[in-house]
Amino acid sequence: MTTHPLDTPARAALTGPHAHLAQSHGTALRYDPGLIPFAAIDPAHPEDLTTLAAPGELAVFLQTAPVAALPGFTETLRADAVQLTSQTLPPAPDDPRITPLGPPDAADMLALAEATKPGPFTLRALELGPFWGIRQEGRLIAMAGTRMAAPGFTEISGVCTDPAARGQGLARLLSAHVAHAIAATGNTPFLHAFAANPAAIKLYESLGFAIRSDLACAIFQKT
Repeated sequence: MTTHPLDTPARAALTGPHAHLAQSHGTALRYDPGLIPFAAIDPAHPEDLTTLAAPGELAVFLQTAPVAALPGFTETLRADAVQLTSQTLPPAPDDPRITPLGPPDAADMLALAEATKPGPFTLRALELGPFWGIRQEGRLIAMAGTRMAAPGFTEISGVCTDPAARGQGLARLLSAHVAHAIAATGNTPFLHAFAANPAAIKLYESLGFAIRSDLACAIFQKT
């Protein structure tokens, strides 16, 4: 059966554009969990990741085939998710408030992510790809950027808005900006959302995205 590279986006990324960021043991692959905790395993050899990981480290799986269990790990979350790919681009936004974010912004980016919980996020997020944000009176109130990069595809991630600034369309604005930035490189934008978050899915569909596949999300912690 033919599989799509985005069926296991972490493996596609870590054997492709992000190969330089890969940590591996046997058949297991992962990003440095201090960067993002995404991993990929051969279901026949889950012990390879057990050897690679240190106690307390997380392993996040987001893929079409659920990971049933991992020896030496405790499951901390399991949820249904969807993966969407860009079918048509919205009009390119022209808003002078959108500015590139860099290392001096990292602490503010992490604080915004911790307040809004857009998904795994660390101070090193900028090592994966560019981010853009909007500040209000000097305070970062919204951001979006890129994360996993598979051959021909780049993920939009870290989309979040300060609760006090919601209702202004900032997530939509920044998502459209990032989608155009990805398309300008020749890649197709893709992204993920929890299946239990219909508002987010509806937002992305309004930006020209369509659900490509259902995915299984699971988070494990090494004991």
